[in-house]
Amino acid sequence: MLEIATDKVAEVIIMARELDRAEGEFDSFIARLNQDEQASLVALMWIGRGTFEASDLDEAMQTARDEATTPTQQYLKGSPHLADHLENGLESLGVNVRDAEDDLY
Repeated sequence: MLEIATDKVAEVIIMARELDRAEGEFDSFIARLNQDEQASLVALMWIGRGTFEASDLDEAMQTARDEATTPTQQYLKGSPHLADHLENGLESLGVNVRDAEDDLY
């Protein structure tokens, strides 16, 4: 089970699409998340890009905690297609991310 609310993930997705304009906001938002929320984001991104399967969520989250060596915001920004990977990760877990994103607009 993810340890971050879907609406927070949706906010990250929206900011990731606008990193040219929202990098500072992105960095601040991620930095304010607790460690479990940050690990959830990383695990979700990994699931979305195929590094882990949805059934391996707990393992992905533990790996994210164990291997965290740089600030999460830097790590996430270094991933091409971050927004797509997060969306794919949510969809793999059965979460309708479009509804969550629409609620933010």
